[in-house]
Amino acid sequence: MPVKHQFNNTILREYDIRGVIGDTLKESDAEALGRAFGTLIIRNGGHKICLGYDGRLSSPNMEKAILQGLLSTGLDVIKIGLGPSPMLYFSVHELDTDGGIMITGSHNPPDYNGFKMMIGKGGCYGETIKHLGRLSAEGDLEVGQGTATDVDIFDRYINRMLKDVDMDAMKRANLTIGWDAGNGAAGNVIVELTKKLPGKHILLNEKVDGTFPAHHPDPTVAENLVQLQEVIAAENMDMGLAFDGDGDRIGALDQDGEIVWGDQMLSILAEDVLKDLPGSKIIADVKCSQVLFDQIKSLGGDPVMWKTGHSLIKSKMVELNAPLAGEMSGHIFFKHKYYGFDDAVYVGLRLLNKVVNTEGGLGALRRKLPTVVNTPELRIECEEGRSFVVVDEILERLKKTNANVNDLDGARVLTDDGWWLIRASNTQSVIVARCEGKDNEALARVFAALSEQLVLSGVQPPAFP
Repeated sequence: MPVKHQFNNTILREYDIRGVIGDTLKESDAEALGRAFGTLIIRNGGHKICLGYDGRLSSPNMEKAILQGLLSTGLDVIKIGLGPSPMLYFSVHELDTDGGIMITGSHNPPDYNGFKMMIGKGGCYGETIKHLGRLSAEGDLEVGQGTATDVDIFDRYINRMLKDVDMDAMKRANLTIGWDAGNGAAGNVIVELTKKLPGKHILLNEKVDGTFPAHHPDPTVAENLVQLQEVIAAENMDMGLAFDGDGDRIGALDQDGEIVWGDQMLSILAEDVLKDLPGSKIIADVKCSQVLFDQIKSLGGDPVMWKTGHSLIKSKMVELNAPLAGEMSGHIFFKHKYYGFDDAVYVGLRLLNKVVNTEGGLGALRRKLPTVVNTPELRIECEEGRSFVVVDEILERLKKTNANVNDLDGARVLTDDGWWLIRASNTQSVIVARCEGKDNEALARVFAALSEQLVLSGVQPPAFP
């Protein structure tokens, strides 16, 4: 008898599967996903995948459930245990498997969990995720008896990252660096890695704890960096690095406690990549500053604006053979010397390489960038599904005017003052907005234009930051 299972349609997102534990996402969903994903891998000619999980309280039980589903299709599973998402991605490359699944709620609140998936060495997103839903609903599934094997990949992962560290420069610089793991799944990795690095390392919230007692594990929100800023000031540190719940997104602070945002980091990191590979395409998402795209061009690179989403960016990198890509949200992807996936700890090490070879450190690198005035990501909560409707309404209105609109991913509107963006998040029930202006007065005008469109769709605009 075929086993049919219908997923709650809110959990099948554009580039992963995510929901509220016990509500929209249950262990029965995990088992059903295992059956559907195992079927897909086997029908693609594969036979073995890697499986990992993050530090959320629900993750061990979700691992048991999805494993049961995977094995029922005849798929062989290598279990790598607790760790960050990038360690799972690394294991797929290192062990040369036919795909992988990471159980993670990423930067969502503690009651969320979900799954990031790889097919071969690439992502699983969009139509493929919908296909998994159809396979499950129709019960069109493979049946077999797979095997489960435990493999400890931890030391190999750390040693691979260390391979690209400029140890001599780090010894000379002898920096004091703060690392805030946010009680997320990268904590154990940071503990072991920093033991092997020159300099002084002060660790915050390194204990993996799925209740996230210190602060929410999202380094793109300024309030989540306050603790690290206070320690930088108290300890006279040279810089700080912060990580999200599953270790694929990074935040950075300079020696003055000033935030270096994702697009600024990408500008800084692009310089050495383009010295090695002049003329290369560097990809950045629609939320990134115009400064970044102009900077890449001035460094001799070819800037490419693309849709937000870790799976979408990774696939575009493969298509364009791009050595570096990034998002405003702190997902940064190195194909240059690495594998092309988003690994926040590795990105932190590459940023350290740049900092230890720069007089004045990270602050000097930040101040070298052209000055504009912009907002951080503004997140406006919506009822489930409403965010996409609002963006469609705004696009429809804008297209009836003479507005300069890029509709690649939401609406990015270019004006004489700067630009504003509005898009629907694929991971949360929120509208994401961002504005940039030449100066404060220009930013206020840009923000007013964005706010006007939100009001026309019945959405209360956020306060001007």
